[in-house]
Amino acid sequence: MWIHSSQQCNVGVLKVTLSTGAVIEAFVRLHEKGLIYQGSYMVNWSPNLQTAVSDLEVEYSEEPGALYHIKYRVAGGSREDYLTIATTRPETLFGDTAIAVNPEDERYAKYVGCQAIVPMTYGRHIPIIADKYVDREFGTGVLKISPGHDHNDYLLARKIGLPILNIMNKDGTLNEVAGLYCGLDRFEAREKLWKDLTETGLAVKKQPHTLRVPRSQRGGEIIEPLVSKQWFVTMEALAEKALHAVEKGDLTIIPDRFEKIYNHWLTNIKDWCISRQLWWGHRIPVWYIVGRDCEEEYIVARSQEEALHKAQQKYGKDAEIYQDPDVLDTWFSSALWPFSTLGWPDVSQEEYKMFYPTTMLETGHDILFFWVARMVMMGIEFTGNVPFRYVYLHGLIRDSQGRKMSKTLGNVIDPVDTIKDFGTDALRFTLALGTAGQDLNLSTERLTANKAFTNKLWNAGKFVLQNLPNQNDPLAWETLRKYEFDKEESVLSLRLPECWVVSKLHLLIDLVTTSYDKFYFGDVARETYDFFWGDFADWYIEASKARLYQSEDNSVTTAAQAVLLYVFENILKILHPFMPFVTEALWQAIPNQKEPLIVSSWPKTSLPSYSNAVKRFENFQALTRAIRNVRAEYSVEPVKRISATIVANPDVLQYMSEEKEVLALLSKLDLQVLSFAESLPEDANQSVHLVASEGLEAYLPLADMVDISAELPRLHKRLLKMDGEYKGIKARLGSPKFLEKAPEEIVRAAQEKADEMEEKINLTQKRIAFLESTALVTKTA
Repeated sequence: MWIHSSQQCNVGVLKVTLSTGAVIEAFVRLHEKGLIYQGSYMVNWSPNLQTAVSDLEVEYSEEPGALYHIKYRVAGGSREDYLTIATTRPETLFGDTAIAVNPEDERYAKYVGCQAIVPMTYGRHIPIIADKYVDREFGTGVLKISPGHDHNDYLLARKIGLPILNIMNKDGTLNEVAGLYCGLDRFEAREKLWKDLTETGLAVKKQPHTLRVPRSQRGGEIIEPLVSKQWFVTMEALAEKALHAVEKGDLTIIPDRFEKIYNHWLTNIKDWCISRQLWWGHRIPVWYIVGRDCEEEYIVARSQEEALHKAQQKYGKDAEIYQDPDVLDTWFSSALWPFSTLGWPDVSQEEYKMFYPTTMLETGHDILFFWVARMVMMGIEFTGNVPFRYVYLHGLIRDSQGRKMSKTLGNVIDPVDTIKDFGTDALRFTLALGTAGQDLNLSTERLTANKAFTNKLWNAGKFVLQNLPNQNDPLAWETLRKYEFDKEESVLSLRLPECWVVSKLHLLIDLVTTSYDKFYFGDVARETYDFFWGDFADWYIEASKARLYQSEDNSVTTAAQAVLLYVFENILKILHPFMPFVTEALWQAIPNQKEPLIVSSWPKTSLPSYSNAVKRFENFQALTRAIRNVRAEYSVEPVKRISATIVANPDVLQYMSEEKEVLALLSKLDLQVLSFAESLPEDANQSVHLVASEGLEAYLPLADMVDISAELPRLHKRLLKMDGEYKGIKARLGSPKFLEKAPEEIVRAAQEKADEMEEKINLTQKRIAFLESTALVTKTA
């Protein structure tokens, strides 16, 4: 997704197509600058697809294999003069051009300078050399050098001037260099060769060995290092400019931890093999002269007509040409995407002038180098500007166990099926909650939770809509819309729950706006989720019922309606980027909306919020939670109302008295509110005493909550059972045999269980003691 900024449009999505002409133009310009060349070099070869693949398209996996130990006899020596090499790919011995040992390895010093005989090759001789590159500790300390089939051997051979032998055809079968093994598949040849080596006495041993196997990301087959004629881009100069873009702050990568990966890749960059031997893709714009050496005689042109014209000018009117059959690596054309889709190389195009460079690119972290770095390099090279100011890297979607999704594992999550089961909004919200750059393990539990969140939003919307004035009552709606909660006097005029929820909303708007600006989308989702569910739905909607259903003051009811509408509309605005469908539906269900949600203005920032109101309502919440916990502890039926006495200092007393109806509704109470100067109720000694905060306490009479005569026998019975279980666990932990034989995790679990039981026993004993003392006081009285 491309997000751009301009005078005409602050945020938008640009859909464009890639121009073949732009790809050809880029190739020609790079060639004119000497940044493209052709040559035969070591590449990663896919035998199945019969094409070169990028280093980054090779995935390495740990797989079981074998290490083959083979004798190489020393030419002119006795039968005892031989070197044993250890290799994981014995079939490549037909491409050996040397044997190397470490110069400090005294075991083989006498053989340096001699010749060795390559097994099964009718006596072909190769030199025995010394090089520090050889690891004395690996295998036997003797290394076969097969420069045509190993990247490291290839570099060593080029450094010291060894010849390079290719033993393999493009399809992975051995060629005529392999003698009798010609035509065999590489793995078939391996098995036959080992059998023949064993029969001739040249096989020493075969031992299990874990291999680091290179496999094609696209096809999954094992990649073969192979020398092949290809086209390359010289990358060092391009990479240097891309590195400076980040250093100078022209480009910002989010999260910033990926800058290290970006810098590492570009600092250690190799020339880029851009040719592919595939039937799809952009054809390389190179033509050869019929009858001449392809290595020396070729023409780079923008079209066949231009190439033919150049050929006839240089070689005569009878010159004939044919085009290179290879195509360009798909990432070459993709690297041109930001500007080629806007009309480049015609920089006078309106789209190019308006949208290049773009503001932000959002993509997965796995293609930071594949695509992002290459777009940066090409953008700077061809336009002089970075293609975007920000790169936002999101995580990858994995299954619930953190594995990549694949048909082989059968763990692919189909988004269409997921949408049918959980809804589009729930899926989008789940993905958005994933941290930037952090892979997300997608599970049904996450989706179910966010489906519940979507349902909660919908039900909250129904509640709000049902409690707003009739849409045919314009005077009532005019009254609601007159409230200006972005102004101090409007907020200060509200009662405590309303002032609290509006203040919390304003704090949320500031927070999420800042997070949006920093691209912390996961933080936006989490903060909005917590506010909507934890503050608005669980607290304010419940508190508002006292205003809507119990208040006799119309102004209080109207203020509550205005707050419900104001807060809910702003929640919809904040959630709309994550949950566009349900939010738009709820928005348009609100009467008298002038425009769709998608084009509505973003909530204002720096709105008034009052920490004093927030602190006061937090005291209110603390008291409510404490009362609810006591009700749950004594198993009081949810609908049963109990009496309570609230005691508070003068400051707290004022707002607790004003909101006693709300507290009574939320906690199912018949209550009175007293100051600390007033006398406590007569049954205070037979009550549960709660200290909610400094200056705020409550007394809940036990007689309202529990039948002491029935509760005490139940608790004694429960205590007896727990005590028996506790002693049994402690006996196990005290047994030396159990501690010696049981796994560590079993012992740890038993100890945790014992600690938990001990805590429950202590709590039950305290409860019994409290009830017994209360019963005694009641009896005495």
